[in-house]
Amino acid sequence: MNRKLRMGMIGGGTGSFIGDVHRKAVAIDGMIELVCGAFSSSAEKSIASGKALLLPEERCYGTYAEMILKEAALPEEERMDFVAIVTPNHMHFEPAKMALEHGFHVVCDKPITLTLEEALALKKVVEQSGKRFALTHNYTGNSLVKQARAMVAKGDLGTIRKVQIQYLQGWLSTAVETTNNKQAAWRVDPKRSGIGGALGDIGTHAENLMEYITGLKIEELAADLGRFGDGRILDDDGNLLLRLENGAKGTLSISQIALGEENNLAIKVYGTKGSLEWHQENPNKLTTHWLDEPMKVYTPNGNGLYPECLQVSRIPAGHPEGYLEAFATIYKNFANHLLADLNGEIIENPDYPTAADGLRGVQFIYAAVASDNNNAAWTKM
Repeated sequence: MNRKLRMGMIGGGTGSFIGDVHRKAVAIDGMIELVCGAFSSSAEKSIASGKALLLPEERCYGTYAEMILKEAALPEEERMDFVAIVTPNHMHFEPAKMALEHGFHVVCDKPITLTLEEALALKKVVEQSGKRFALTHNYTGNSLVKQARAMVAKGDLGTIRKVQIQYLQGWLSTAVETTNNKQAAWRVDPKRSGIGGALGDIGTHAENLMEYITGLKIEELAADLGRFGDGRILDDDGNLLLRLENGAKGTLSISQIALGEENNLAIKVYGTKGSLEWHQENPNKLTTHWLDEPMKVYTPNGNGLYPECLQVSRIPAGHPEGYLEAFATIYKNFANHLLADLNGEIIENPDYPTAADGLRGVQFIYAAVASDNNNAAWTKM
């Protein structure tokens, strides 16, 4: 195909952190262009944001419903191919459902929906529509995360016995939600965030990363959640024990009140032949230990990498890759899947998070809250 894929955006207007991240990520590989948007719940702000992004005035919409209907009415060679939804959690389900039902593919931020009922319903809509759906669990796009996944899948580490994963932040150590901080305000509000606070915001990233690297599903969990911020209803801290489907054990620790932490997502996987360790804050190093040979450290585009890793390493060894590149990989793999569809080709196992992963994430939130409400009792996913 001799053109870029055309993207519309819902949310992510002027001043939005995550909207800007999405736009930068899609630009990295040059496969996608932003052509339209409904960037705010305020029509005035939405149109102003679109103009600031130099979009044609007629493609700057006041509401997402207007955008979907008007884009669907355009000739096929002009309309958007897919929509990216970058809104708070409570504004995922309806726009995604409407876009799918009107013939558009969807990329959506996590968690997939506000409630479990919505997640189940949206997964059905995706299946019935025949359209593609990607969830932006962006950390799985990191090249060394893909190396870790490949090493586990190929049996390099032997049988997995134990997994430790953490996602620690400190930005909610004080009541920043009362200081006109919009990012904090919606995350501590159950009407906009759902029944999980830190669980939904960062816990689902940890759950997804662990299942992605190990290939193992969580069967049961026991969760002890904390609500340390004054007046907070939702969790801002938590420690979970995990039982994985092969009998392996796991621990998962999350916090947004861990003073001094920035974005400390890290995982350790222990097998019968070796172990590996990866830290998001130092994403260009995958450390491995072995039963009968010295420690090895892998780097992006460095020696000893599997094709799965090399395919998403964009620059020569020794140059850092990080957050935006990982985000871009989700979009790249999604775009390649759409292009394959348009060319009549089949990709058997597209490598990006889907609606099924989104449902897993919401099931994780609900199981953890249920466990915590029952004195950290073991609860099935």
